[in-house]
Amino acid sequence: MSQDEPRGEVIAAGAAREKKGNAFSRFFGSIALFIRQVIAELRKVVTPTRKELFKFTAVVLVFVLIVMGIVYGLDTFFAFVTHYVFGIPG
Repeated sequence: MSQDEPRGEVIAAGAAREKKGNAFSRFFGSIALFIRQVIAELRKVVTPTRKELFKFTAVVLVFVLIVMGIVYGLDTFFAFVTHYVFGIPG
């Protein structure tokens, strides 16, 4: 797809022109534009299949377990070092 071709994106009508109208209409016009843009983006969302969902969940859980192990190891190491450095001599 060429960069010059429109992709169905919602843009501000007359963005290059000067903004006219009172502040009240510009404010609510910008809210309406924002809502239209949000709806346009939500239409682009692709829902994962059940198989993909389980795969992604497993990847996240494994990653969380790995990070928990690293944090636990570092916490234990630093607790040992601080106890060794500042602990009561035996």
